[in-house]
Amino acid sequence: MNLDNEDIEFSPDEEMGDLSGAQAKIKKLRDELKEAQKKAAENLDGWQRCKAESINARKDALRDAERATEREKDSFIQDLLPVLDSFDMAASTEAFINMSEDWQQGIRHIQNQLVGVLESHGIARFGAVGDVFDPRIHEALQETTDLPGEPHTIVRIIRYGYRAGERIIRPVQAIIRA
Repeated sequence: MNLDNEDIEFSPDEEMGDLSGAQAKIKKLRDELKEAQKKAAENLDGWQRCKAESINARKDALRDAERATEREKDSFIQDLLPVLDSFDMAASTEAFINMSEDWQQGIRHIQNQLVGVLESHGIARFGAVGDVFDPRIHEALQETTDLPGEPHTIVRIIRYGYRAGERIIRPVQAIIRA
C-alpha cells in the first residue's frame, strides 16, 4: 500500500504540542494504517476468491464442453453402427456368397474403411467366436447346445461390440454355448 504525503496530515511541530499530543497523533496514524491494511487484506482476499472462482468456472466450462463433444461423438457412432451391422448381415447372406469375388472384396473393403475410421477416432470393434462369455461386455441373446464350442463361450456373433478405451459403447450380442 502506497500512502502519499498528501494523504497524511502532519502538523507543524509547534502545533503538536507536548509529547502526549505527538503520541496521540502517532496512535491515530497507526490505527488508520491498521484499518487500511485490514481493508487491503479484505480486498486481496476477495480478489483471490474471485480469481479462483474464475479458474474453476473455466475448468467447469471446458469439462462440460468435453462431455458435450463426447456425447455428440457417441451419438454419431450410435448412428453409424447400424450401417456396419448391415454390412455384416449382408455378408452372411446367400446373395453375397453368390456375388463375384471382386464384388465381395469391394464390399468388404468399404466395411473395413468404416471400421478403420472408427479406429482412427479411438473406437475399437470387438467380439469373436470362441471368446469366453463376460456379461460386462457381452449380451447373450440365446444359449445353445446345438453349435460346437466350449461351454460359456461365444459360438455365433449377432452384432459386434464397440468400445472407446475401457468404456463399452455397445456390447457384443451373441449366441452362447450352454
